[in-house]
Amino acid sequence: MSAGTVRPLDLNTLVRLSRRRQATRASPPPPQRLGLPEGMTDPLGCDAVSVPASLGPGLMSRLPRVGCVYEDGSRWWWIVPADSDVAMEWPSLVAYSAGAVVRDAGCRPVLIHRPDGDVPYTPPIPLYLALCGAAGATPGWSRALSA
Repeated sequence: MSAGTVRPLDLNTLVRLSRRRQATRASPPPPQRLGLPEGMTDPLGCDAVSVPASLGPGLMSRLPRVGCVYEDGSRWWWIVPADSDVAMEWPSLVAYSAGAVVRDAGCRPVLIHRPDGDVPYTPPIPLYLALCGAAGATPGWSRALSA
């Protein structure tokens, strides 16, 4: 073969290179469900609402009642009753998770607040209003309708 000639790659070489590239990619962590503390029940099912960790402390002080709250370093997760996303347009900085399943967390979220009592829920409407206030968003039901 002379200088400047390109040798075509055979199928074996292409497969080997593809497998090597896949092996070097970091696989995302598997989804994990937020577990409730022992002794708590979830009669309404569980979903989770997450926000950037920088907003967490301010939201805690705005809420009349706080249920279970988890933290994974970059986000705080509030447990809310299942289907708390129905008829609510959560602000864009919120990640809503049906079934309280956490995806793409760098580490397993840890419980940072446990309420008194046996239910884990933060009431979703006060949480929604606090999040809208923190995000500078107008709640969906307050916006003007257009024809």
